[in-house]
Amino acid sequence: MVKLSVVGIFADLDEDALADVERHINRKTFAAGAQIIEPEADSSDVYLILSGRVRIVNYSLSGREITLEEIGAGGCVGQLSAIDGEPRSACVFAVSNTDVGILSPANFEKVVKSHPSVAWNVISELARIVRTSTRRIVDVSTLGANERVVAEILRRAQEICPDGGAATLSPVPVHSEVAGRVSTSRETVARVMGSLGRKGLVSKIDTGLYVPDVRRLEEFLSESIH
Repeated sequence: MVKLSVVGIFADLDEDALADVERHINRKTFAAGAQIIEPEADSSDVYLILSGRVRIVNYSLSGREITLEEIGAGGCVGQLSAIDGEPRSACVFAVSNTDVGILSPANFEKVVKSHPSVAWNVISELARIVRTSTRRIVDVSTLGANERVVAEILRRAQEICPDGGAATLSPVPVHSEVAGRVSTSRETVARVMGSLGRKGLVSKIDTGLYVPDVRRLEEFLSESIH
């Protein structure tokens, strides 16, 4: 059984505190592709990702799927509705077979109030969500579709190699998933990736998508914008 210590908001809890939290949790496994949270649903449970990976998506008025984020083991989803009691604002799917720990809103409140470090970690996570959302709003408002694709690849590469060297994105980003994240089409992503490949800024290798020089990719994006 996966221990709750893998969950980021519980990172500062000792074994006794984790055992206390465990008493409030129900565990469940979702198969790959299963819907975990429905948009506009009235349920307000918090889902702790113990293993696997989930994708958070929303839909435009035209029906286009927009990927907001992918979260792996250690993350959590659903905390906004647990806090404010409002309907779900997005849809959550299991990308792979995913084990979760489920906290009801009442139990989530108990855990947060009983363990101050959890409360602070939840606040930190909400701050991260706000920063990520703000960055995406700025990108959509100021960058063209091609530049948004490049910016997404650059962001992922910088997470792996913040010093600007070489980075390998593994597995190779799926065009439809990148398109969903940056609000464009798969065709646009394919076209941009092809162009980056011809310029030597990225290349596909056995282990993933290789970015030989992250700083050079950053400079290319900056020149494209200006």
